[in-house]
Amino acid sequence: MQDDREARGFGRGKAYQFMLRTRQPGGFVTNKLYLTMDDLATDFGSGTLRLTTRQTYQLHGVLKDDLKSVFSTIIKSMGSTLGACGDVNRNVLAPPHPYKNRVDYQHAQVLANNIADLLAPQSGAYYDVWLDGEKFMTAEKEDPKVTEDRNFNGFGTNFEGSPEPIYGAQFLPRKFKVAITVPGDNSIDVLTNDVAIVVMTGDDGEVCGYNILAGGGMGRTHNNQSTFPTLTEPLGYVEKDDIYHVLKAIVATQRDYGRRDDRRQSRLKYLVHSWGVDKFRHVVEQYFGKKMMPFKPLPKWEHKNYFGWGEQGDGKLFYGVFVMNGRLKGEGKKMLRHVIEKYELSVMLTAEQNLILCEIDPAWKEEIQQQLESVGYVDYSKADLLDVKSMACPALPLCGLAVTEAERGLPAVNKRVRALLTKVGLSQQESFVIRMTGCPNGCARPYMAELGFVGDGPNSYQIWLGGSPSHSRLAEPFMDKMKLDKLEETLEPLLYFFKSRRSSEDESFGDFCARIGFDALRVYQKAYVAPPSISQLPRVGVEMDAFEQLKAVAEAQNKTLSQVATEAINAYAAFALTDGKEGKK
Repeated sequence: MQDDREARGFGRGKAYQFMLRTRQPGGFVTNKLYLTMDDLATDFGSGTLRLTTRQTYQLHGVLKDDLKSVFSTIIKSMGSTLGACGDVNRNVLAPPHPYKNRVDYQHAQVLANNIADLLAPQSGAYYDVWLDGEKFMTAEKEDPKVTEDRNFNGFGTNFEGSPEPIYGAQFLPRKFKVAITVPGDNSIDVLTNDVAIVVMTGDDGEVCGYNILAGGGMGRTHNNQSTFPTLTEPLGYVEKDDIYHVLKAIVATQRDYGRRDDRRQSRLKYLVHSWGVDKFRHVVEQYFGKKMMPFKPLPKWEHKNYFGWGEQGDGKLFYGVFVMNGRLKGEGKKMLRHVIEKYELSVMLTAEQNLILCEIDPAWKEEIQQQLESVGYVDYSKADLLDVKSMACPALPLCGLAVTEAERGLPAVNKRVRALLTKVGLSQQESFVIRMTGCPNGCARPYMAELGFVGDGPNSYQIWLGGSPSHSRLAEPFMDKMKLDKLEETLEPLLYFFKSRRSSEDESFGDFCARIGFDALRVYQKAYVAPPSISQLPRVGVEMDAFEQLKAVAEAQNKTLSQVATEAINAYAAFALTDGKEGKK
């Protein structure tokens, strides 16, 4: 339940409504379910759909009287909300792979579905409430091995005779998050989850087992040093047939030993931190029934975004669509629905609030792109890369935890950062990962950003710096209580320092901050003297036709009018003072 703070009427109290979140393992959405969610947003919600950082939908604005209609419609369209909230396993992430010719990617998607089934609540209460007891999605559709391994209780993972064999009557101390990927693919911020699973293949290209990591998580509380974001640590390797057993063992360890007396200390990461990895592994192995094998070497992580056109590997195409902050609305929402309905496309939701249109016949490519561009969904290469790499949580006005803006505030912040990059002389192609949240709970994973804004008061943010472009290194807190009107004053010195002292053109802002260190950043920031502002610079007037020509060149070259005018004047002056004189001799 949420309170729309901006819809409160005088003397009428809070404006309550409901938000629901779907379960979409690996982000896969059938054609039918996409159209259903679009209809529900229009008929029962706020008119918009929100793509989340865990590859699901959030539907805002549902009224209490409409809840049963909305939930039952989703379930009967082969969707679900089971496990999308609460102290249970949440939506399972996997790379939103469009590749049909990659065994490892295909396996990751199947495994995401199976783990979602393995750890789903079993009591049937969900269907009692929303479908009057009719279990529409029956157990017969579940992989038999999932059912067998869930019921296995050789080492104390289960509660015998309980309607909830894994969770028991009390469920887990807190939410539990699982992510699956393939070596090197970090499109889902895999290291930020309670458990990360890496699909490993043998020399024959077939899946042989899994690397297991544990203990990641983003949430923290301001001014409470006992809470912190952290990344997963390697536990070990297990063979293919053991994956459900080892996952149950990790869940059982958290269930039985995770703190229940303090919810701020109840996530798995705090158990791993307090025990240490070796003790945690030892206890997990007691529930697992055997030793884990040594962790296998992995390549460096690389962030993949799946934007633009690509081949699925089966003769069809996919198209990755950039959606600013994941908000589907207005004409863009209508056109996406039209395209998905007309061509009967399935969809993959990404962990960065974007979506991928799948199963596209090559003959449809030009028409689809034209239709999407007509409503502003331009190819990502034509968008500002700061926007493309940025992400924000919904925050105000609906989130009860938010203390300031995020989704609504980030676009303007990005424009101001772009203006600063231009001012210090960096290319229009210069970009880095920016993330913003309205509170410290970390839903948009700001602690992985190269530049993170974490709300700590009205129009005020804690600044985090030093994350990596590959999303494999935590950022660190640089300053508290930065008011938005001080953004230029705060960031301009850092960006000048970055431009003048980066080790190469390939060094990113986050890597620079991590290498140079916060002490050096603060010293430079304090000593920095800004150049004269535009209002203090000399001005010159031009005739309208010359102005229009400058404007056209600026748009074509993706530069500011000031840049183009300066270049034109410099070029003319150079000619007049050199070539012009030589021509008279």
